[in-house]
Amino acid sequence: MNGLPASKRGAALLFIFITVVLDMMAFGIIAPVFPKLVLNFQGGDATRAAEILGIFGTAFAVMQFFFSPLLGMLSDRFGRRPVILISTFGLGIDYIIMALAPNLWWLFAGRVISGITAASMTTAGAYIVDVTPAEKRAGGFGIIGAAFGIGFVLGPALGGFFGGLNPRLPFWIAAGFSLAGWLYGLLVLPESLPPEKRATRLSWARANPVGSLKLFASHRALLGLAAVYFIGYIGHLSLGNIWVLYAIYRYDWSQTTIGLSLALVGALTVVVSALAVKRAVARFGERNTMLLGLAFAASGFVLFGFAANVTLFWLGIPFMALFGLMGPAGQTMMSHLVKPHEQGELQGAINSMRAIAMLIGPGLFTGTFAAFIDPHRAWQFPGAPWLLSALLMLTALALALRVTRSAVTSVVAEAQRA
Repeated sequence: MNGLPASKRGAALLFIFITVVLDMMAFGIIAPVFPKLVLNFQGGDATRAAEILGIFGTAFAVMQFFFSPLLGMLSDRFGRRPVILISTFGLGIDYIIMALAPNLWWLFAGRVISGITAASMTTAGAYIVDVTPAEKRAGGFGIIGAAFGIGFVLGPALGGFFGGLNPRLPFWIAAGFSLAGWLYGLLVLPESLPPEKRATRLSWARANPVGSLKLFASHRALLGLAAVYFIGYIGHLSLGNIWVLYAIYRYDWSQTTIGLSLALVGALTVVVSALAVKRAVARFGERNTMLLGLAFAASGFVLFGFAANVTLFWLGIPFMALFGLMGPAGQTMMSHLVKPHEQGELQGAINSMRAIAMLIGPGLFTGTFAAFIDPHRAWQFPGAPWLLSALLMLTALALALRVTRSAVTSVVAEAQRA
């Protein structure tokens, strides 16, 4: 069933965990300073900076949309390991380009390169499916979330500190982490997909970003779950696109405070992904765990939107972090609805769907933020993007209640018995 012997699966999961942690540390370390760098290039104009960040985020997502299916197909044909190595090396080059950037065009080029090569999370998901038994899959997906959180605990804290010394320094450190992850993977990361289970040829139909989504249409319940995942994921994208600009605009936070706040988000993500997911699924089941994640996230974003003071904003973070329950539970439910030989295709379709969400999210949230802080408007409301996120979470929750009412739960229960 799995590409590695049982005795080696634990070690393989540890390797992929460390690789993703290094990748996420590199990503997290620039999070507090990248928007600030764009803001500096725009002479302190927050409205224009928000618009530029939206364009950058969209460019990244366009590259992900077109290249994720191709990289997924390459991993099916040649194995997961080489794709992960290409990803981490490409990100290292990306950060070096941004560290040297004399203008916005260089930064834009860096985002395009990272959009093409940033497939470590994509391939890590396929890797988890390769080496994890079906009954432990939710915990396996939680490992990726925990790795993501650990990277964001350490990364933003370091980024806030070193960014206060020199705004370019975090980019050099990020490059070092990515290249260290590449070297680590080169030396110790085992391959999870044996040659006999790989695709015999490259299928350009599978590499088509639209074609990769056809799997969802093969099962009505799967399509419904995919829609829930898609809407919830869009709502969650407000964090990466608005957090820094909002904190600077609304509370005048320093780079250090921003870094610490993002570190708290990461720490809670680790707790939810590493500890809460397994326990919640064991106690409430995958369906109810997914519903709880969406409900808590909506509550957190409402608190963000109406946070007239810093205390209320900090209070919203734990609620929002429980969104981490939704992803592993939802992915596991989807994995039960497809056949064993379709698991890799499912991961590719999920990542193509994420890329589409990333096309929508950056412009949606930065555009909303820019519109509601425009000094030419008679009325400003900077919390508008957070309330938009809450609305999306509630929409996903309502849809999840509908699509998981009978059809999905019966199929999932049958798959688990089998």
